[in-house]
Formats: sequence, C-alpha cells, structure tokens
Amino acid sequence: LQSESRMFNGVEKDCPSPTEKLARKESLKVEVTSLLEMVSSCVDSCIRGSLKSWTRLWCALKPGVLLIYKTPKTDHWVGTILLSACKLIERPSKKDGFCFKLYHPLDKSIWAVKGPKGENVGSITQPLPSNYLIFRAASESDGRCWMDALELALSCSSLYKLTAKAGKEGDISTTSESSHILNLLQSTALTDTELLQLNDTVLLGNHHMEHDGFSDKSEREAHDDWDAAANENGGRLTEESDVDQSDELSPGPQATAYVEQSTEEMAEAGEASQVETVSEENKGLIWSLLKQLRPGMDLSKVVLPTFILEPRSFLDKLSDYYYHADLLSQASLEESAYGRIKQVLRWYLSGFYKKPKGLKKPYNPILGETFRCCWLHPETNSCTFYIAEQVSHHPPISAFYVCNRKDGFSISGSILAKSKFYGNSLSAILDGKARLLFLSRDEEYVITMPYAHCKGILYGTMTLELGGKVTIECEKTKCVAELEFKLKPFLGGSGSVNQINGKIFVGEEVLATVDGHWDNEVFIHEKRSGQQEILWNPSPEIRSGRLKRQVVQLDQQGEFESERLWRHVTSAIMDRDQVRATQEKFVLEEAQRRDTRERGDKPWLPQLFHPHSVTSEWTYKHMDTRPWEPERCFVQFEKDGVIQTQEKSQRQHNGLSYSHSWASQQKVKLKYLLMSYSNQCARCSKEIKDIAMLEASITSIKKTQQDIQR
Repeated sequence: LQSESRMFNGVEKDCPSPTEKLARKESLKVEVTSLLEMVSSCVDSCIRGSLKSWTRLWCALKPGVLLIYKTPKTDHWVGTILLSACKLIERPSKKDGFCFKLYHPLDKSIWAVKGPKGENVGSITQPLPSNYLIFRAASESDGRCWMDALELALSCSSLYKLTAKAGKEGDISTTSESSHILNLLQSTALTDTELLQLNDTVLLGNHHMEHDGFSDKSEREAHDDWDAAANENGGRLTEESDVDQSDELSPGPQATAYVEQSTEEMAEAGEASQVETVSEENKGLIWSLLKQLRPGMDLSKVVLPTFILEPRSFLDKLSDYYYHADLLSQASLEESAYGRIKQVLRWYLSGFYKKPKGLKKPYNPILGETFRCCWLHPETNSCTFYIAEQVSHHPPISAFYVCNRKDGFSISGSILAKSKFYGNSLSAILDGKARLLFLSRDEEYVITMPYAHCKGILYGTMTLELGGKVTIECEKTKCVAELEFKLKPFLGGSGSVNQINGKIFVGEEVLATVDGHWDNEVFIHEKRSGQQEILWNPSPEIRSGRLKRQVVQLDQQGEFESERLWRHVTSAIMDRDQVRATQEKFVLEEAQRRDTRERGDKPWLPQLFHPHSVTSEWTYKHMDTRPWEPERCFVQFEKDGVIQTQEKSQRQHNGLSYSHSWASQQKVKLKYLLMSYSNQCARCSKEIKDIAMLEASITSIKKTQQDIQR
C-alpha cells in the first residue's frame, strides 16, 4: 500500500498506511520483548511480602506485565503484575543488596486474575501484598539493571493493546500470547480514575510510538510538560527507608532527592581533640590579626585567616544537634511530663560531641545563603527535615526550622552569633532561643545555648571549651532543666575538662540532679528513688548507631546553598592551599559587599523565613504544626526549601477512594487530547470513535466485575 499524505501546519507530510504502522509496531514489540527477555536472563531478584521474611522468586519481563515464577523453569506460576497500573520507586536500604518497589498509586490490586497460560489465581494471595511488591536484587548493579528494564516495560505497556486492536483492522493477526496479555491488561476491575488512566495510556501510547498522525509540535510539548515532573531524577522516586509502610507518596509531588552523606569529620572525646597547635607559618598571620584587635571588640566584622576555618557553613554546623533526633521521637511518646523533659535533656546533650579536631570556626554565612538536609528514622519510618537560612548579615542572624510531623515534633529558632576578644582569649556567643514543640501535646520547650571559649591565643596552649548556663523550660508543664557548662579551672587536671552539672525541676521541686562531662558520661541522680543512672554517653556504639544524614547532591543545589556557594573555598582548604582559600573567600565577601551597596536602603527579604509579628523572632514561612493524622496524611517531604505533607485529599466513589486532584488532572489531560484529535482528518475521527468504543467496552467490563464483586 502506498503511503498517504497529510497536512500539518501547512506542511505536507507522509502518513504511513495502517498496515505499515502496524508492521512498525509489531517490529518494535518484538524488539522490546527481546530486550526485556535478555535483561531478565541477566539478573534475578528476591521479593518480600513483609519486613521479616524474603521469598526467592524468578521474574520475566514482557511489555506491560511482569511474570513471577517459583523456579527458573517457569513451570510454577506465582503471579502476574499489570505494569500499566504501577509506579516504580527506589527504596534505599541499609541491608545488603538493592531494593525497589512496584506499587499502585491508588492502593488497588496490581495483580492479573489469570496467568500467562490462562492459569487461575492461586498462590499470589498468600504472603504477597495486593497493591505493591518490594524487590531486592543481589547487588546495586543488578537492581539498577532491573529498574531500567522495568521502566522500559512500563513505558511500553501499551504495545500489546495497540497491536491487538490494530490487528483486527489490518492484515496482521495478533499472536496468542499478545491476545492473552491484552486480556490480562483489561481483566481487572477498574475505577473511574483507572479508566481515565487506561484511556490516556492508549492515546499517549500511540503518541509515543508514532511521529506521523501526532507529530504536531505543540501537542508533543504539552505532553512533555505534563510528564516533566514525573521524569525528574531519571523518572524514579526515592523512599525514606527500607521499612514497610501502607501509605505511599502518590506520583503527584516530586520531593527533593536526598543521598546519604559520604564523609564527615568528627574528633574523639577528651581534651586532646580541643587543642590546636599553630604552625610557625601561621603564627605570623595570628600576630598580624591581633594587632588590629582591642579587648572587648566584636569580631563579627573581622576577616579571620582561613587556616582556622572549619570547611563548612555555620548553617551546616547548627544541624549537628539532630543526628539523634530519634530521641525526640521517643520523648513525644513519654506519658509523664518529667519523662519528656528528661528525654529532651538527653537529646540536647547529644548535640555537642560532634565537632572537628582542634579550634575550627565554620564560615560566616552569606546573606540569603540556605542549607537543607534530613535524617531518616528507620524505627518509625519517618524523616526529620532541617532548613536554615541566613536572614541578616549585620547583625549576623541564622534562622532554622526542623520538623518531623509524623513523629510529632518541630523546632524553630534563630541565632545571633557574636564574638568577643579579651586579649588572651575570645568567646563565641550564640544569642538566641530554640523552641521545641510537641505537636500532639501542644507543649513548647524554650532552649538556650552555651558559648564557645577559646583561650591561649597569646601564650599557653590554644584550647576550645564550652561555658555558661543554659535552660530548657516548658511553661505548660512547669518543667525546667538547668545546666551549667564549666570552664577548666586554672589548676584543674584532665578530669575537670568539659564538666557539666545541673538540676531538673517540676515547679519548685528538684526531682533530679545531673553531672558528668558533655563529651562523655553524664549521670542523673533521682531524688525520690535515690537511684543513679547514665543519662547520656556518646560511646562508640552510640556514635556508630546514630541517624545517617541525607544531603542534596551538589549539582542539584541552588547557587546560594551552602555547600555549592562555598565549594571553591572548601576545596582549597581541603587541599591545604591557604592562599587560594583566602582568594576564593575574598571573592564571596566582595560580592556580598557589592550586593549590599547596590541594594542601598532597600531591606533584604529572606526567602524562607519572616519575623514574627509579636515576638520579632524569625519563623519559618511554611510552618505546619498540626498533629499527624495517619488516616489523612501520606508522607512529609521537602521541595525547594518548602517542607510539606501530602495528604489523602480524597472523596468516595462507588465505595472506592481515589485522589480527586489526580483524577481531575487525568480528566483535563484526556479532554485536551480528545480536542486535539477532533482537529485532525477523517481518519483521526475514526480513531476517536474507536477510542469511544474501547471506553464503552471497558466500562461494560468494569460494571460486570463490580457486579461480580458485590
């Protein structure tokens, strides 16, 4: 048959005949099937139905379906997953191997009702769940290979349906296998939303396979824009942990992709880690700096030499307090007010031991600089998010917000960093408060910070200590914890380094006293029982078992995110090139001065924080302090600095629930495509009628199966 011609935007283009199009589809189907079978033969995977047990099964991929067998011989069929209804999600795992998941975004069954050779449903109903399946490959390379193959199979799930439909019109008949898989793809009971999704698959499958009848540029761009969010990060989502959960993030929002931090610097406990030996090369720099200083002078405007800098921003430094945020998760579950403040104090003490060796000062953040990270909680399958922004440069104010709605806590606050020079010593004072809120209890704990004291600048040994009195106070429960960080006395020995002591009050009554070393064991003495126990001890086991911090990859960060902003300075410091580090630091500081001059009297407007109208304290713009509702909330996630919760904003339809917003989007998408079709030629009109007939057929099947279910 000769090719026909069709007019698009005034340009004549060849339009292949139905037989040619069908032949091309058939060829593509064979090509994809061959590729999938080749991938299937390369790797195998384990499948689990629960956290405690794994079942070793064998899988074979076909366009649109995943066939699962008990043995490699494919004679014991376990189940068939309908890929057209599934989404693919990556699941980072702490165990050996590599995990990923196939799941239905509407929590409906992913299984076909018959096997590849017409077998009846049997074994898929026991340990395997109905609306998702978790896979574990032996290695990451195997897992990535499987995910690539699954993505190919997902994108080609319309091949069999289109080929079978076209086979009735053309001269090429469908194979028995393709006919049976067509029946599999249409054999499940469909909700209205799933029906729309299936219609879109038919339409968009044709759109992807051909470049003749649907080659109008505006249509392609509209479709690409629609799917742009879904294709972020390689078309894959990531999940918080390798823990089972019933509610999944639906495919609507796209959260920031976090990866586990690869390396970090942390000194051991004790006085030795707080002593700095200055090289002869750098002593001259210190003396030249000291000549500019006078006792009592504020150091916030003094440019410090780069050799004393810790290669990270102060915004990053403030996140050190949340490596043990799981202690706050436990605190929110404590029934007694005393039990809660004791657990809060334990968490507070956990934030001090993580520090670099020697005397190191983090970078002064640039105005508008931001930093974000998170920690995954394996025990509760939740995530603690941390967002910080430099909201003022003179005076230097850093605002931060921490939230884990699922575990029931949030922390907000702002820190004004001050430095004072006293001759042979200097102090870094963190002026500000953090407010810890337990969401379900509406309890707020106001927390203050100690100061850092560096001595031995002119003579003696340069050492760094923490000093001052701090409080943790809850007005609602009348619980107060007072803690004093003590500086080493002039004649004190090694046992007097990093000492702390304090008390816990409820009202006027002292319930317990606390003493020990903030980088070692801290004991609590209960007044009523007379017992003594360890409140906190950052032992090697505790350090190794803390939460793993997740960060944003450098190429995914914005220009004003800390790691990317300071990357050249950090690189020079890590290379021990102080000259280049100073030059790179000067470039950033000079750019900030230029921006300040250009802005003039116009006030700076932070991106993520604003001053509170009553207290003038800086608060997070997107703060959400509502208690977590498991029946309503899917998952908490972060995107572009905005921490938000995806909720099950649902309505009921025929006894089945689905996301109204997602369904509405699908309807708009279908309507747009049908309008596009209506502008085409007579052949396209016929295709519209075919689609309508297909929709009517599916509706009939749906109704029949709903009757059977009833």
